[in-house]
Amino acid sequence: MCLSSHRLNQALGLIFAALLAVILPLSAAESVEVRDIRIGIHPDSTRFVLDMSGEVEPRVFGLPDPYRLVVDLPETTFSLAKDKTNTGGGLVQRMRYGLFQQGLSRLVLDLGGPAKVTRQFYLPPDENGPWRLVIDLAATSPTDFAETMRPSPGPRIAARPQPPLRDQAVVNARPVVVIDPGHGGVDPGAMSPGGVPEKKVTLAFAKELAAQLEASGRYEVVLTRDRDLFMSLRERVQKAREANADLFLSLHANTNDSRRLRGFSVYTLSNKATDKEAAAFAAAENKADIVGGINLDQYDDDVASILFDFAQTKTNEQSVRFARDMLVNEVGKSAPLLSRPWRSAGFAVLKAPDVPSVLVELGYLTNREEERKLQDRAYQAKLSSSMVAAVDNFFERRRAALGAGN
Repeated sequence: MCLSSHRLNQALGLIFAALLAVILPLSAAESVEVRDIRIGIHPDSTRFVLDMSGEVEPRVFGLPDPYRLVVDLPETTFSLAKDKTNTGGGLVQRMRYGLFQQGLSRLVLDLGGPAKVTRQFYLPPDENGPWRLVIDLAATSPTDFAETMRPSPGPRIAARPQPPLRDQAVVNARPVVVIDPGHGGVDPGAMSPGGVPEKKVTLAFAKELAAQLEASGRYEVVLTRDRDLFMSLRERVQKAREANADLFLSLHANTNDSRRLRGFSVYTLSNKATDKEAAAFAAAENKADIVGGINLDQYDDDVASILFDFAQTKTNEQSVRFARDMLVNEVGKSAPLLSRPWRSAGFAVLKAPDVPSVLVELGYLTNREEERKLQDRAYQAKLSSSMVAAVDNFFERRRAALGAGN
């Protein structure tokens, strides 16, 4: 009996050791940190180096139009002494990094032209030093880039089933408000002179606004993202429609060459932009997927239509009414407004055909006073309170209009 017990313990020990051999590498991969990012410039090449706490298998490929190098890693923490966003050198113009999706981190390097990876290898740690992932880049031709750097063609991404169009004459008993913190993860958005990324400001405001709406007890609130995570424009629109949203608020913060420019503004969807500035702003925002390292060619036509078809006229009328007559009016009581606070342009994130949608510009990160205010909890609460009042007004009037129609 003792011998059997001894053999059983030995067997259990071997099984445990085998499990550890499988589990430990996975745990190590999950806890890997990127501790530094460096770019070395040489006469015929550019060297990109990641200092890491462990070794993980990267996936490296290129995307054209514009030329980008993408480095995918298992979900990774970027523990950098200094933010390297927008750093560049040699063939690399600038870079971005962050969480791309659950379990996957991404670095995107904007290239000055077509380039290819000539060498990729790890240098093991020296004493207590880091693992170093080294990627050497050299200039190449567009044809060679297409042949050597593009990811192997896989199946096209099929469209997710789309909810049927909502009956515009119906409002949920507790209206569903979807709040969309702009940018996130590998896409930092605009950057203040002090190094504050737009994605951080929008997430803080979204959480404050959601808390106030939920505290009222009158609304069901959904956040498109509740942490520093990249989401494509298509996913944001899709999430609003799947939530059966009654209102969609996409939050952003702007920058401008003039440090004096400041003020709250709101945008709605339009085929024709109200002005050149609105058109340029929409064009920049619609490139968010490219910034995140997505090639829109991978989507089939059904998905593309979700991003780029125009919203139904009736839905957009409600969006304009909320933006122009309610949101601007309420926020103007407690915060500075842009000289023309309501504008319109072709924003892809506002193209849900059956959800009234607005894009809110909370202020300008390039204005020193507004940069400070946008990070102040008291100001976030004050501005959110004004937005809640506008939401209340919107649904009160909408219910009254629907009641009169009955």
